[in-house]
Formats: sequence, C-alpha cells, structure tokens
Amino acid sequence: MQNGTIESKRVYPSPTPSVKMMEIIYWSDGLRVKGLLAEPKEEGTYSGILYLRGGIQSIGMVRPARIGQFAAQGFVVFAPYYRGNRGGEGKDEFVGADRYDAVNGVDVLKQFTNGQTHLLSFSRGGIMALWTAVLRDDITSLVNWAGVSDTVLTYKERPDMRRMMKRLYGGTPNTALTVYEERNPLMRVTEMTAPVLIIHGMKDEHVFPQQAFLLEEALKQNGQPHDTWYFPKYTHFFPPLANLKVSKALTQWMTSNE
Repeated sequence: MQNGTIESKRVYPSPTPSVKMMEIIYWSDGLRVKGLLAEPKEEGTYSGILYLRGGIQSIGMVRPARIGQFAAQGFVVFAPYYRGNRGGEGKDEFVGADRYDAVNGVDVLKQFTNGQTHLLSFSRGGIMALWTAVLRDDITSLVNWAGVSDTVLTYKERPDMRRMMKRLYGGTPNTALTVYEERNPLMRVTEMTAPVLIIHGMKDEHVFPQQAFLLEEALKQNGQPHDTWYFPKYTHFFPPLANLKVSKALTQWMTSNE
C-alpha cells in the first residue's frame, strides 16, 4: 500500500469545542501506523501542522488538548503516534526507520489542507522533524521546541536513557558509532529548504541547550534561514501562560513564512 494512504479513521472525542478530531490509521513503509488529526469545525481551507511528539512509547504520547490548541488557531494538525504505539504495527526505534512515520505523515496531512505544511516538534520530535525536512522538499517551515538534534549528545546528557538507547542501537556511541551517526540529521541540514525556528529553555535538563546550539551553528555555517528564541528562566516544560504566549507567537511565525 502506498505511503500516506489512509486505511481507516474514527471520530475521536475532542477536548476543544471549536475543533473536531479523528484517529487515523495510515500506511508507512508497509506498516499500519496511528495518529491523531485535529481540524477546525468552521469550514475553510487551512494550512497544516505536522506535530511531532517527544518521548518514546507511552512517554510523551500525543495530547489531544495540545494539538487542539493549535487547530483552534486555524490550522489542521496531524500528530503521528509513531509505529509500535497505541496498537500501531512495527517497533518504535527512537529515530530509526520510524522517522518515516513523520515523513509519510505529511502525505496524510496534505489530504486535509491547502498544501502548506509546517513542522512543529517537541523534544524527541525535534530530530524527527529535522529528518522530515531533510527527506522532503515540500516543507514550509520547521519549529524545533526543546528539540533533540544529535543522538550521541542525548546519550551523553541523559544517563537514564542509556539503557534504552543501547538496546535499540546495539551499543554505545563508542561501540556502535555508525548507528548513532546514521540517525544524526545535522550532517545533512544542507538538504533542508525550510526556515527553522529554534525554541529552548536555558534551564532544560531533559534536552540540554547544547542541542539547540549545535543546530543553530549548523544552520549558520550553511547560511540557512533560522530564528532563535531562547528563554533563560525556563526548563523543558514552560509555565502555562508562557507556553500559551509562545504557542501563539510561533503560529504567527509560521504564517509569516508561507
């Protein structure tokens, strides 16, 4: 079955009154993968946001209220769960072949939009978004919020994740470096055409600011368009009012790049 083909969809309860939601099963590399779609109830033609979640498996799972928040601002939002999650086929490999669930998710999203596709990523979703922008030439803009950009750095920064990464990658960066490097999109950022917005809290200890600095430096070296919003007082999770303010501002940034 062709990538991005919708196998089925079912109505999903929406926590946002102005937004309707559907859980979608779509095809990605021969696997049935699930994701959540949020659309404004008001008839219209809208740009799309592919929301790329953080975490792995049940940790960091897509929150309907979060994608509803962006749909309420006048976007169609699709958030893949990634393979192996919520009954989807395959195995979540933390930026292995599962990166194609994001790449193919663009084709799902485009069936409901005006063709403009923005990537909005958080945490682990950052590296998924970078790969999507590398592997596709039809991305309008990319927002990397507290995003991972380098798996070797993640291994070094997060001792609590090392066991999981060793299991999925077949070793450490010392014993299986090629596997880690194969997952590193920074080597290929020259292939990206979309402007990038980097958002990061300087007190983040889940995804350390160095990840943002590495991405910023790679974009600078290649003369690629980018903006940075760094917040000295914030951690991985912004306070609710700040989160709301930044969320509105980033959609304005997206629209300005259409």
